[in-house]
Amino acid sequence: MRSWLFVPGDSERKLAKVASCGADVVIVDLEDAVAPERKAGARGTAREWLGAQGADAPFARWVRINALDTPLWREDLAAVLPGQPAGVMVPKAAGPAQMQVLSAELDRLEAEQGIPAGTTRVLPLVSETPAAALGIAAYAGASLPRLAGLTWGAEDLSAALGASRKRGADGGWTDAFRMIRAQVLLTAHAAGVLAIDTLHADFRDHAGLERIAADSYADGFAGMLAIHPDQVAPINAAYSPTEAQLTAARRIVEAFAADPQAGTLQVDGRMVDQPHLAQAQRLLARRT
Repeated sequence: MRSWLFVPGDSERKLAKVASCGADVVIVDLEDAVAPERKAGARGTAREWLGAQGADAPFARWVRINALDTPLWREDLAAVLPGQPAGVMVPKAAGPAQMQVLSAELDRLEAEQGIPAGTTRVLPLVSETPAAALGIAAYAGASLPRLAGLTWGAEDLSAALGASRKRGADGGWTDAFRMIRAQVLLTAHAAGVLAIDTLHADFRDHAGLERIAADSYADGFAGMLAIHPDQVAPINAAYSPTEAQLTAARRIVEAFAADPQAGTLQVDGRMVDQPHLAQAQRLLARRT
């Protein structure tokens, strides 16, 4: 689940093309990508598209619903749940208590539709208001069985802050956004769910995307949001371990398997210990 590609829910043409994009996850967007007067029609288009995808589709099917502080989200869920999406992305998520309200509605709809309980997962965008951003750590200790991961976005928050910039002269995030990104990464790992990095807004900047995605993978993120099909391949490449990395990880695992009582071993000229073993095991598990 490396690449999470947004597709407007009211565009049959764009939805028809996503099968060939190579995205691991396709997110049918009913929120920002759809004008208010087109939302009702987009729900129908999304439902039809979800239903038309076979069980062997090469991507997971998700839907971004409208925010839970609007009257639209219940209509979104009622429309798309018959298509059995793998999950719903929640914009402007206010915190774990709000996710529990969503989960209760999903419980009801799954029962009505004959969908196994708990099937529909949840991915909240946890940074889009200042209050939400300050409460990210609360997800780590919350009881949210449907939680698939955490992700974040910079656009809505920058508007809420009145910020005229999100990145500094060196291209790195400014302090507020850097703090939020770190909180998402740490909280997701603490909760045992996916940490999904935010999108790179300039979809024509392929070199920048490659650099940012590579850094994100190195930092410990599991995947990244995408807003254009051309971003999918660079993201997939960046979040896939290289053969050299896989070989090194196998060597570490094999060395400790051969000497399970050892605390520290020498592998290929360097000393490795239990944290290195755990990291190697995670890398190999991630590959499979």
